Amino acid sequence: MDDMYREIILDHAKNPRHSGILEPADIEFEEHNPLCGDRLHLTMRVDENDRIIDVAWDGDGCAISQAAASMLADEIIGKTLEEVRQIDKDHVLDMIGIPLSINRIKCALLSLKVLKIGAYGLAEWRKAEDEDEDI
Repeated sequence: MDDMYREIILDHAKNPRHSGILEPADIEFEEHNPLCGDRLHLTMRVDENDRIIDVAWDGDGCAISQAAASMLADEIIGKTLEEVRQIDKDHVLDMIGIPLSINRIKCALLSLKVLKIGAYGLAEWRKAEDEDEDI
C-alpha cells in the first residue's frame, strides 16, 4: 500500500495540479518553512457564498510539500471557507498516506497552514466590512 501512496506523491510532485498564480485573487498568502526552506504561495477565488471556485499555488520545496499542496488544491475546489476551516492535519496526513518523520510532517502541513491563514483572513475581512456597512 505504501508503494501506491509513494507513486501518488511522486505524481503530484512531478505533475502538480493547479500550479501557478491567480490574478486577480480574492485570497493570497505565502509562507515558508524555515527549517527546510519549503515555500508556498497560495491564491484562491471565492464566490459571493465564500465557495472556492478556483485555486492556484506556486512553491519550492521537497516532494512531500509540493505533493501536499497539489492534493489539497484538488480537495478544496467547490468547498466553502467554512468547510476548509474544518480540514485538519489528520486529513492532510491521510491524503499523503505514508508515515512521515517529524520534519516531513511540517513539510506536508505547510499547505494546510497557508490555506487556513488565507481562509480565516478573508472571512475576518468580510466580517469587518459587513460591520462597517451597518454603521
